[in-house]
Amino acid sequence: MTETGPRILVVEDEAPLAETVRYNLEREGYVVEVVGDGRTAIDRFRADCPALIILDLMLPEVPGLDVCRTIRAESQVPIIIVTAKDSEADKVTGLELGADDYVTKPFSVRELVSRVRANLRRSQMPPPGSTESVLRGGPVEMDVERHEVRVAGGTVALPPKEFELLELLLSRPGRLLTRDFLIAEVWGPDYFGDTKTLDVHVKRLRSKIEKDPHHPAHLVTVRGLGYKFLE
Repeated sequence: MTETGPRILVVEDEAPLAETVRYNLEREGYVVEVVGDGRTAIDRFRADCPALIILDLMLPEVPGLDVCRTIRAESQVPIIIVTAKDSEADKVTGLELGADDYVTKPFSVRELVSRVRANLRRSQMPPPGSTESVLRGGPVEMDVERHEVRVAGGTVALPPKEFELLELLLSRPGRLLTRDFLIAEVWGPDYFGDTKTLDVHVKRLRSKIEKDPHHPAHLVTVRGLGYKFLE
């Protein structure tokens, strides 16, 4: 059979779970490779250039967080981390290292497939939000078509979700964008998680565009409602 669908790398050392995930993704038309340790995951990522990675955090050889850090330093491929239900700190750390999304164990395979679909769609298509190719605000200049961002004249690399979030904010300067709106636009209507993912991405984004991320002058919080970008 010819492999035509997007290639997904599943990094999971629990064989029964990995095979369940493989089976369900392949039913959706994806080409799936499963590996069971962190070192092999890094090797396969470099060799195969997958379209998306599902990454367990508890792995032999190289821990999942280190795998995430290594991959994100080399690529903007979407990463969905999988973590135990009580691993809140690891979940947040994974997002801060550049993961795009997470699911908690035990999880619904239907939910995971939905997350995969949403993340692939957003990584392959330009997000809604602006009609201009170049957006500017404060120290930020974003070339949407080239997927390039410059801050105070220097180039800044942004993962897909951070890029989409910044584009939405820059395209609506001074306007309040509610948390629900941002989540629906960036993560999609089929997103099942809480708002912590949005908060972590805003925190990461501030660290890259603000002179003082702890006292942001541009990407500001409207308490209890959402965020807006001030020029």
